[in-house]
Amino acid sequence: MSWHWRLEDPTGATLAPAAVGVEPPQSDNQGDAESWLGENWRELLDRGVATVTLFDGDTEVYGPMGLAAP
Repeated sequence: MSWHWRLEDPTGATLAPAAVGVEPPQSDNQGDAESWLGENWRELLDRGVATVTLFDGDTEVYGPMGLAAP
């Protein structure tokens, strides 16, 4: 399976990564996917991404998870 993030705007609508100028990697495991997010969440937030959801293939693992501090 391939671990990947779905990027979402403040309304919860899915954002195409190219539309916000990022290329989230397809990771081989959950840890690599979460590390990528940990390194890039501020840039995603600056580009209009409000929440993210983690998938393992077609299976939703968790989310949506907000990127902004409460």
